[in-house]
Amino acid sequence: MAMAQEAGHGGSSQLLLDGQQRLTSLSAVIRGVPVEVRGRKRPLELLFNLEHPEKLPFVTEVDEDGGDGEDEEDNEDEADDEADVDSPDDELQRRFDKMTFVVSTRKLEQLTHWVKVTDVFKADSDTPFLKRAGISGFDDPRYEKYSQRLAKLRAIRKYSYRIDVLERTLAYDEVTEIFVRVNSLGAKLRSSDLALAQITAKWKKSLVVFQEFQKQCTRDGFDLDLGIHLKNLVAFATGQSRFLTVGNLRTEVLQSAWKDCRLGMHFALNFLKSNTGIDNPALLSSPFLLVTLSVFGHRRNYQLSPNEAVRLKYWTLLANAKGRYSRGSSETILDQDLAVLREGGAEELIDRLRQQVGRLEIASEELEGRNQRSALFKTMFLAFRSAGAKDWKSQLSIALSHAGNQHRLQFHHVFPKAVLKTAYTSREADDIANLAFIGGKTNRGISDKQPAEYLPTLVEKNGPAIMEMQCIPIVPSLLTVGCYKDFLAARRTLIATRLNEYLGHERAGSR
Repeated sequence: MAMAQEAGHGGSSQLLLDGQQRLTSLSAVIRGVPVEVRGRKRPLELLFNLEHPEKLPFVTEVDEDGGDGEDEEDNEDEADDEADVDSPDDELQRRFDKMTFVVSTRKLEQLTHWVKVTDVFKADSDTPFLKRAGISGFDDPRYEKYSQRLAKLRAIRKYSYRIDVLERTLAYDEVTEIFVRVNSLGAKLRSSDLALAQITAKWKKSLVVFQEFQKQCTRDGFDLDLGIHLKNLVAFATGQSRFLTVGNLRTEVLQSAWKDCRLGMHFALNFLKSNTGIDNPALLSSPFLLVTLSVFGHRRNYQLSPNEAVRLKYWTLLANAKGRYSRGSSETILDQDLAVLREGGAEELIDRLRQQVGRLEIASEELEGRNQRSALFKTMFLAFRSAGAKDWKSQLSIALSHAGNQHRLQFHHVFPKAVLKTAYTSREADDIANLAFIGGKTNRGISDKQPAEYLPTLVEKNGPAIMEMQCIPIVPSLLTVGCYKDFLAARRTLIATRLNEYLGHERAGSR
């Protein structure tokens, strides 16, 4: 989908609103170039299955990172449950045999009926692929089938793609509405996509500027969607977070706001990492917190009193735990906080949060029914880490940055799901009070043992403190399947107390 823009080079230049990633990837493949994907260690190669079923086109990505000889045994608690094609499981191989296109892996590349798509587009002859498949003559029954399929693959170069061109006179809301209706079965156009299109249309080469800063933040440990940087830009330019007025902003205003918002984002990231211990975007319940912190720092000219820094830290941790920007209309709530910062500060932000959630203390019942997707789960990790929680065997402090599969952090079910499956639902098994943080190798070693079997051994070897750091009660009567609900209730109480202790240090000086 494109929208007409200004004339140039003898014709009308157009601005692509959606499909850029698809077209860029398709262009790379057709030109015989592996696709570069941000965040991947190596370029992406597509494989084509010459033996694919007639009507089962399928694309999947397989992560084969970690083929370093370390223990990669499957486990129910693996954070990344993507299939590993290097598994000896025959059933998994049969699944791939039913696919047409698959992201390349070493094992599939060795199979003669799988060919690299880029190689097919670079070659005019089928001979190399047929010969590799062991076809030596026309009488081979595979000759015609493979030749026809290679021809169909190359025919992609002649495919006609539809472009919907919108008039420049259309309003912002009209463009969005048209896209949503036309693309109802595809990816939804985000407001940040349209805002980026409008900004880059008037501020030439600004996309490169934005992406370079995005990469810089990634190098600093925060890989953020470009939309968050744009929202921060708009907040600095307009005092609110919505993109509705971005089309009316002059280039000079955008450039000035970008200069300021970059400094604000640096403050926000540094404050998160150094003052709150939030050193990874995965620990944020919403990246909107970064916008509020950016504007806060800017309005204080990056000069905070000691008490103000303490109160801002308290608000940040509590807003993150309570899901401040994950309730209702997140943009409306963000705009309320930005309005508060025009005249107020951390105390006013805390008051706003109190109006939203009521009691600021975390009650044990708030944990009931929550799982690993909850904002409280992220805060639980922060609180346990602050208390010195360690892996139960390696004694490494829990962290998201550990290298190697055996040490990479996983969330562990204290009562393994396999133990609970006959008596409790999967939702009950995933309760936040049944989750702990340990390394991959330790997790795999425990496997599906009952807590009454493995916890006493760990406590005997390491002492009770290693469980206390993660609020795990070790009373024998609570470690049986029949008492699972009692275990959850007891641990929720311990976790709530720990969370309030973790946050409560910042209440000194509260009004």
